Amino acid sequence: MQFEPVIGLEVHAQLKTRTKIFCGCSTEFGAPPNTHVCPVCLGMPGVLPVLNKKVVEYAMLMALATDCSIEGTSRFARKNYFYPDLPKGYQISQYELPIALKGHIDIDIDSQTRRIGITRIHMEEDAGKLNHDPNRPISHVDLNRTGVPLIEIVSEPDIRSPEEAGAYLRQLRSIIRYVDICDGNMEEGSFRCDANISLRPRGTETFGTRTELKNLNSFKHVEKALHYEILRQQDILLDGDEVVQETRLWDPDRNRSNSMRGKEEAHDYRYFPDPDLLPLVIDDEWITRMKAALPELPVAKKARFVEQYDLPGYDAGVLTTSRSLADYFEECVSHYSSPKQLSNWIMGSLLGRLDAEGKSITESPVPAEHLAALVRLIDNDTISGKIAKQVFDDLAATGDAPDSIVKKKGLVQMSDTGELEQIVDAVLAENGAQVEQYRGGKTQVFGFFVGQVMKATRGQANPKIVNDLLKQKLDG
Repeated sequence: MQFEPVIGLEVHAQLKTRTKIFCGCSTEFGAPPNTHVCPVCLGMPGVLPVLNKKVVEYAMLMALATDCSIEGTSRFARKNYFYPDLPKGYQISQYELPIALKGHIDIDIDSQTRRIGITRIHMEEDAGKLNHDPNRPISHVDLNRTGVPLIEIVSEPDIRSPEEAGAYLRQLRSIIRYVDICDGNMEEGSFRCDANISLRPRGTETFGTRTELKNLNSFKHVEKALHYEILRQQDILLDGDEVVQETRLWDPDRNRSNSMRGKEEAHDYRYFPDPDLLPLVIDDEWITRMKAALPELPVAKKARFVEQYDLPGYDAGVLTTSRSLADYFEECVSHYSSPKQLSNWIMGSLLGRLDAEGKSITESPVPAEHLAALVRLIDNDTISGKIAKQVFDDLAATGDAPDSIVKKKGLVQMSDTGELEQIVDAVLAENGAQVEQYRGGKTQVFGFFVGQVMKATRGQANPKIVNDLLKQKLDG
């Protein structure tokens, strides 16, 4: 392709505070319409907003986690526009003086590390919600969400592909969950993304005309929308036309974007400092306290898992995608130190089951102690790996301990060499033709003999002993 994409992302994260940013109304989701409101968030005359301290501290945590510089003085501004879900006629946000500037996060893409700059992080209030009547040409306004606290994280235009955009968003969501300030749910809108994209000839530094993409409520939609927009803009430029600066809505049902409106510039919103809110002053002591509250972050935890548990980078990356998953793994290791085996079971059987059931690791039917006990039974040759899969399904379904299931169902692995030798002799005697094939050079039938022995023992034979006995008798 002769053009290079230039992509920047604007992410809005809904903060997990109990009350709104400028009043005491609840932020709880799912209440009846217009019940979590008060004169402040409804914009009634004569009321004054009061800043929620927890919102500031959550924004500071995110700034520190992304290596941003926290500003000693920041200021709230009014962003003026008119829409039915905005009762005041303006949104309180930050403009010229945001709380944090100039950070970055690192992403892994194509086995390389790319650094994506963060321009700014600022606080703001959310707007309400319009519920469109499916039967009549009217919309109902629900202002419960009005005043719910958000932070906006604005990236530098450093992203060069849809895949990099997806990796950046996943890493950003992982960080925001680690510091526990947002649940990161894109489908429910608590982690929302708008994408700005333009094309420029490869090798040049001048930016092209950008478009903004909205309605991106999953990582897959972000990547698909960017792929579509790259091809759309490329076709326009190759035809000798100019890209129009505009906002476009992604239609996931048709896999295409549609023009929504001409793109507004900052001056269109007539920003000015909010006269009802004092400048926010953050001193060094407050910053120091918030640094002490930071947990171990995903990149550092991944590196530690590789070093401390001798895990491959891929395993460590999967296990540290969420703080709760990393905690689960470490709890497993605390019960039985077999990190790689535990990693295999978590990434395979456990996460596969949870994904199929639409559950998270915090809803796991298998306690860490039970998974560790299962791996111990395999390592002690009490059960085979094949039997272990059956035991796993049982313990996930019943909640019983693995050793209890093994005893109850008589699944203890057969490791008596003399007993197994008799079974191996019987299998070889009953399959003389296959023995001749093997000794004639058709060594692939070895697996047939293993299968026959396992069948005769209902899968309970020790595979290592079976293999050794068969090789001894067939090759001897």
